[in-house]
Amino acid sequence: MSAGAHNTPVRRGLRSALAVVFLAILLFPVYWMFNISLQPSGGTLVSNFLPTDPSLDGYRVAIEDQGGNLVTSLTIASGTVLLTLLIAAPAAYALAQFRFRWISWALLGILISQMIPGIVIANGLYSIYESLGLLNSIPGLVIANAANTVPFAILIMRSFMLGLPPSIVEAARVDGAGLVRSFISIVMPISRNSLITVGLFSFIWAFGDFIFALTLTTKGDIVPVTLGLYTYLGAHISNWSAVMATAMLASIPAIILLVLAQKYISAGVNSGAVK
Repeated sequence: MSAGAHNTPVRRGLRSALAVVFLAILLFPVYWMFNISLQPSGGTLVSNFLPTDPSLDGYRVAIEDQGGNLVTSLTIASGTVLLTLLIAAPAAYALAQFRFRWISWALLGILISQMIPGIVIANGLYSIYESLGLLNSIPGLVIANAANTVPFAILIMRSFMLGLPPSIVEAARVDGAGLVRSFISIVMPISRNSLITVGLFSFIWAFGDFIFALTLTTKGDIVPVTLGLYTYLGAHISNWSAVMATAMLASIPAIILLVLAQKYISAGVNSGAVK
């Protein structure tokens, strides 16, 4: 047996050990945030490594003060996902399956739009929203977030849809289905992995938005949890347990969705990468 064969288990063990160490380093801030959220006093960021006297008072205060903001963020993120898929899915299919000279220019425009800083888009939208009456509204924030997520969604879904054989849609057309019905009944189910991938990233993007929430809300009527946490931090800097509890509660939706959609995300990203 060669020396390389003897070293294989050792190398695997070293790689596993390094992976565990790196994972522990990456997750330690999350653990410390959770640890501080259980502190009964909440007046300091200094704590024992393990919570010796855990308390849920921080979570009680966080739910009372930020529960409505969490619902607002969930509503905005869900609306952003829906609007993103409604626009990006047919656009991606058109850019993948149809052959026109202007498609390369359209893709270039989509790539350029991804390079524009969010604060620039927010400032541009502010004057438009003011004239349209969309400031301080959930639909306004949904549209603003979709402006960021739609280009990304088009690029991801187009990469997947490039591999769809046109004969599938043509067979449906021969059977009497129209373009819209063929797209909804044939293309969309086949593209499930890419749709879930795009939807999840759009949700996380919109749920964690701060720039649009800060710029396009001025009256305090519509307060997403990111903006609520920002103002909450300034007003309750002495109650760190409530601040960290709010951060933990805000992380739960994304964690749940990532766990549930993990296999679809992996398949969607990999399928787009090999096209």
